[in-house]
Amino acid sequence: MKTTRLLFATTLAAIATSLSAAEWPEWRGPGGQGHSKATGLPVSWSETKNVAWKAELPGRAWSSPVIEGRNIWLTTAIETPATKEDAARRLKANTGDQALTLLEKLELRALCVDRDTGKLTQNILLLSLREPQWVHALNSYASGTPVIEDGKLYCHFGALGNACLDTRAGKVLWTHTGLVVMHENGPGSTPVIWKNLMIFHLDGSDHQFIAALDKRTGKLAWKTPRSGEMNTNPQLKKSYGTPLLLAINGKEQIISPSSDWIYSYDELGRELWRVKYGQLGFSLTPRPVVGHGMIFMSTGYMKAQILALRYEGEKTPKIAWRYEKGAPTMPSPLLVGGELYFVNDGGIFTCLDAKTGAEHYRERLGGNYSSSPTFADGKIYVHNREGLTSVVKPGTKFEVLEKNPLPGKIFASLAAVDHALFLRTDTALYRIENKPATQAAR
Repeated sequence: MKTTRLLFATTLAAIATSLSAAEWPEWRGPGGQGHSKATGLPVSWSETKNVAWKAELPGRAWSSPVIEGRNIWLTTAIETPATKEDAARRLKANTGDQALTLLEKLELRALCVDRDTGKLTQNILLLSLREPQWVHALNSYASGTPVIEDGKLYCHFGALGNACLDTRAGKVLWTHTGLVVMHENGPGSTPVIWKNLMIFHLDGSDHQFIAALDKRTGKLAWKTPRSGEMNTNPQLKKSYGTPLLLAINGKEQIISPSSDWIYSYDELGRELWRVKYGQLGFSLTPRPVVGHGMIFMSTGYMKAQILALRYEGEKTPKIAWRYEKGAPTMPSPLLVGGELYFVNDGGIFTCLDAKTGAEHYRERLGGNYSSSPTFADGKIYVHNREGLTSVVKPGTKFEVLEKNPLPGKIFASLAAVDHALFLRTDTALYRIENKPATQAAR
């Protein structure tokens, strides 16, 4: 067990080498694996228990918080709905049958909340658009989590555009709106920062590629089309994956899950390898996790699968095992020691042996899920869209320690720093920590 933990810690350190010293710099924390070093975290809470503060947030967005120093940054979308007549006109271009939201006007903003007090200290306009693409009813216009590095906030809103904010000066340094695809369901991918690059996916129904901007200027550094053959149906080409930085055989690479294929690229955008899923997979949003010399990922729709790709010692990774029961299409998997955990969209929580894919258990948590689980202080935190967080004990036996309700909906993944959880609902950001029973929430 000690050797396994050491190997896992080494892997996490390797994929986090390009990140700044921000306590929670990106989606799913340092390295993007859903792990936190926070300690003394609460097991139980409610609206009136163990809440240090609650900050009401303007707009509608599912992006997760990032934290640097006293500042918690989030993105949001201020929506002006389209008229019924205008919505009907624009929907004629839709080739799918999803429930959609259409707007006349959209403002994309960066919000700053003081970590100690919960006060909203900044609300900065990044981009303003008229008649933006529609989004799915379960999506928002600001679902991708920003990345914070050395006082710069890098925001990606899919085909709607990108922006870089100097958080210390409160000034937008650059915007880029020149890369456009048809998302069909709205933006959903999150960017990564690697050296001087801001890297992100744009996998639409019309065009599919990975791109990088110069993080200092916002200018296009490179753009690489997806090379793998896909289904001819445009609706089956779209995806919303997030890249991951990983050193394989001593070489840093961009691991990039997309429809039907997972790719690897170098820092110049050159394709290094690709692996086909072997079964139709599209519209995926989970981010891969790594360990034991393998990449673990979900393939998304049509029938979601968990794939384990062995890369250690391989020129091109090979599929080591696959698991087809109750895989998620939205929440990301979580690797803790020798076990791989995931919750699917319908609330089935599964634990597998990460090395073999053997099932330890499948149990129902209940509810519907979009956000990704987090491992912190020896516990797994899992949130459903109905506002309930289940605290699960890691191990090969299923044990729920507590279930904690909050009003509102949860689509965002939490941040866990020091002794506190920072959890976003559809209306507010909460700081949750252990408090004396007599101290009321403020």
